[in-house]
Amino acid sequence: MKFALTLAFCGVPLFGATTTTWEMNTYQDFIKGRFQGVALDRDGRLSLAPKLEDVFDSGQPVIWSIAQAPDGSIYAGTGHRGRLYRMTPDGKTSLVWSADQPEIFAVTVDLKGAVYAATSPDGKVYRIDRGKAVEVYAPAAKYIWSLATNKDGALYIGTGEPGNVYRIEPGGTAELYYETGQSNVTSLAIDSKGQLLAGSEPNGILYRISAKDKAFVLYDANLPEIRSIVPMPDGTIYAAALGGSVASRTGQLANLPASIGAVTVTAPATTITVTDSAAQSGPEIKPKNAGAPAANTAATGVVSQAGPVVEIAGVDKSALYKINPDSTVETLWSSKDENVYDLVAHANGDLYFATDAQGRIYRLNADQKPAMIVQTTEGEATRLIESRNGLLAATGDMGKLFRLEDAQTPSGTYESPVHDSNTVARWGRIGWHGRTGKVAVQTRTGNSARPDKTWSDWSATMTDPDRSPIQSPNARYIQWRAELSGDDPAVENVTVAYLPQNTPPVIRSINVTTQTASAVAKSNAGAASSNAAYTITVTDTGEASSSAGTPTQTLSRSSGSQIQISWQADDADGDRLVYGVYFRGEDETQWKMLRTNMFENSLLLDGDILADGRYYFRVTASDRPSNARDAARETELVSSPVLIDNTPPNVTFGAPQRNEGHFEVVVDAVDRTSSLRRCEYSVDAGSWLPVEAVDGVTDSPREQFQIVLDRLRPGEHLLVVRVYDTAGNPGLAKLIIR
Repeated sequence: MKFALTLAFCGVPLFGATTTTWEMNTYQDFIKGRFQGVALDRDGRLSLAPKLEDVFDSGQPVIWSIAQAPDGSIYAGTGHRGRLYRMTPDGKTSLVWSADQPEIFAVTVDLKGAVYAATSPDGKVYRIDRGKAVEVYAPAAKYIWSLATNKDGALYIGTGEPGNVYRIEPGGTAELYYETGQSNVTSLAIDSKGQLLAGSEPNGILYRISAKDKAFVLYDANLPEIRSIVPMPDGTIYAAALGGSVASRTGQLANLPASIGAVTVTAPATTITVTDSAAQSGPEIKPKNAGAPAANTAATGVVSQAGPVVEIAGVDKSALYKINPDSTVETLWSSKDENVYDLVAHANGDLYFATDAQGRIYRLNADQKPAMIVQTTEGEATRLIESRNGLLAATGDMGKLFRLEDAQTPSGTYESPVHDSNTVARWGRIGWHGRTGKVAVQTRTGNSARPDKTWSDWSATMTDPDRSPIQSPNARYIQWRAELSGDDPAVENVTVAYLPQNTPPVIRSINVTTQTASAVAKSNAGAASSNAAYTITVTDTGEASSSAGTPTQTLSRSSGSQIQISWQADDADGDRLVYGVYFRGEDETQWKMLRTNMFENSLLLDGDILADGRYYFRVTASDRPSNARDAARETELVSSPVLIDNTPPNVTFGAPQRNEGHFEVVVDAVDRTSSLRRCEYSVDAGSWLPVEAVDGVTDSPREQFQIVLDRLRPGEHLLVVRVYDTAGNPGLAKLIIR
């Protein structure tokens, strides 16, 4: 016997349509929202962000690389027209050089002010002087992702396909310095002892290369790509790794003819468009939340770049590591939602890092608690550098340079993530904790998961943190936004109160079976079994478990048997349910109550309580134990017809007829309640032999059967016939033949 259990918990109070609150209190709660001029500290407090000054707009889709010269000038390499710009300390900008390749993934400046830029694909390294570029080296590689200059004037080149490191001496002699065996060398840096650090992909290995062909693995990350390296004077090394993705290089670039027009090539995470133009010819790459550079800045100006990425859900996308001088490694930060593209160390020991989440910039203090200090609202923040005038951030999805000022922005706005109340809700009040300054809060609601034009407009502003009733229409989803302005405002501990609409319970099925006395005992112990000929279940859709439709269920009674009515029900709100069970005969018009106020989902009846006939059972379910009286909901389901048949068929014989050596016997069988299903006979206590009705099918309450007995030996014989009705009740009769 199969039992169906409903949501009924003993001793655990469940509450239905009662006031519910949506609270945002922690850093993890708020970081899921959208920031414009608003920062989030490590304790989950919103405040005004540092002023973000737009100091340079390249007019290009992305700035891949930046480096600082000894005179304080900033050099920026762009995509996807391969241009190199210079910004002087006083903010004047100029185009220094236009490359013949589409991407400048790496730029560096040596201690004497010599500017080096690397182009891709078909990677080459150039030395730029007064707008003129002289080719320095063309390694046998498709890409150049990273450059670094040492104090001795040596230039290091990190390439992709293959992942090698090349060294160019101050005198111009070039050599293959180290073969990593990896696909790409994505980042380079010089440590405090003048040794080269290199990060690779796809195995995420960080090397210390101390001499030609001599390297030591500092760390083998569990993420695919070392994207940025920052060495510190005390020997500590910080590294950013890209994970939850596999670096997918744009190898198609090298194979595209420069003269073709309007051709689009789609790679796994990148769309490449090649056009003919009087401007710098080259592929148009539009990475979105992927494909930003892996870059690094050290005192000598170091740059690295990694290509587009293919997302793999369910694992970390990125992480920050601290490799201590004793070679121990700490994970400072990781994220499953954001890709980290660059990091830089501040003189006070704080780390700043940039991600692809609307171009966010984070600060990580010594206690390893992150703070989101500003959001550029560009597609990604690709590069960070500490300039003479403050922290600079380069972005993609429009290639710009931003400077973080010490002063706060005069005002800012924060939009919360969308909250799902799971059903249409009646809104109460919104409250928050704050301090000095002005805070104005608005809400909007809708019934689609993402805000669109079907949502309500933003409500009127609310300024009272304790007494601000929500004015937006009742709906399933809600979002709030806060505008901060004035003298050092802050917002934390935001609470939205609402009353969800009470969802009615659902009865999934009704099941009616018979049980023997032993099965009833097992049922009471939690392990029931059925003795019914078969079981029919009616569902809330009116569909039976049988593919042949919804047949009438027939029950028979054996000695000591009982009728069990069980049902399956649930409530979307988790409310506790109370049940009622009713019945009526086929020819009756009113329901009769069997039991009410039940919390169990089954009912046992004595097998003799209902006479033979066709019956219907109705089950009602109400969530009133968990809801106010006027809010409670009730539902019901009626079973398929249930035929109760406790009486066996009546079996009679006609006079036997002898005919040419055999006997012919006619048997008449009649059942008052159900149709006959099977007839069989036995001669002299032998095996049972089946026989069909005279009309060919045994399917009606009255049937006639003809039995032919051959080769009976002389003497007396006993013929026994039994006929079963639909409920399995056997009717027997005997005949003595001489």
